[in-house]
Amino acid sequence: MRVLQGIGPQVWRVFVVDDACPEGTGAWVQAQCHDPRVEVLQHPHNQGVGAAVMTGYAQALKAGADIIVKIDGDGQMDPSLIDRFVSPIAQGRADYTKGNRFFTLRSLKDMPRTRLLGNAGLSFLAKLSTGYWSLFDVTNGYTAIHARLLPYLELDKVSRRYFFETDLLFRLGTLRAVVVDVPMEALYADERSNLKVWRILPEFAWKNLANLGKRVAYNYFLRDLSVASLELVMGSALLLFGVVFGISTWSNALATGVPTPLGTIMLAALPTLVGLQMLLAFIGHDVAQQPQRAIHPLLPATDAAASETSTR
Repeated sequence: MRVLQGIGPQVWRVFVVDDACPEGTGAWVQAQCHDPRVEVLQHPHNQGVGAAVMTGYAQALKAGADIIVKIDGDGQMDPSLIDRFVSPIAQGRADYTKGNRFFTLRSLKDMPRTRLLGNAGLSFLAKLSTGYWSLFDVTNGYTAIHARLLPYLELDKVSRRYFFETDLLFRLGTLRAVVVDVPMEALYADERSNLKVWRILPEFAWKNLANLGKRVAYNYFLRDLSVASLELVMGSALLLFGVVFGISTWSNALATGVPTPLGTIMLAALPTLVGLQMLLAFIGHDVAQQPQRAIHPLLPATDAAASETSTR
């Protein structure tokens, strides 16, 4: 109830998604909350946090939302920050905004150490898979998005569980959407998070690698072919040859006891160094390619779009 009470008058509709909560959150809100803006959306069975967000997005679009803000109901996200998330989108500077709890040293001090380290690892993996190298705290669920982007994101394919924030960033990246981090502080109390970072890290690593492959194939070979594409191919080939040849030569020298000739050593070292340099050049190009211009002003308005803001 504290979260709902903290939502200001600038929000005209509020959708509470009950993902078959065992505590009966939806029924409790319907019984206790008398705010006419609030509507409860009930899932008959648990589908995951991503699915709950997709349900909220769909209903907000149907209601005619223009900018959709998503906050969690656990009290860790301050509703008074909504304007801070909406402003870059409303001004045409961003298509999607997300919270960043790592912005200040004070925030880092208040964050539990396991969350701090786990989020750092997940954020690095997400940089690789999404192409948004300047973003951090990718699992932060405080977000806002312009409604015009939603029809282009293939929401039916977005991950339904905890990976959905990163998966959504990956899909935003394929659209060249501008994503902006919004500094915020999380409000930690005695609640326990269902997201166990160390348990989901292997799953996130695999899914990020899969998205990385899809992003590189789409951006550097299907959508465009550039010098960076050649750097990636040639750099990978040279590095692979150098490493494999070097290991083979080293193993043979150990087995036979015969010193490896300098020329053979250089034949392994040079491709390795050149390949590594080319891959670093590719990464530098990829970092420089982050989108800078918001795309939602260029997209056609949907039938449901209106100049309002909707919040889950």
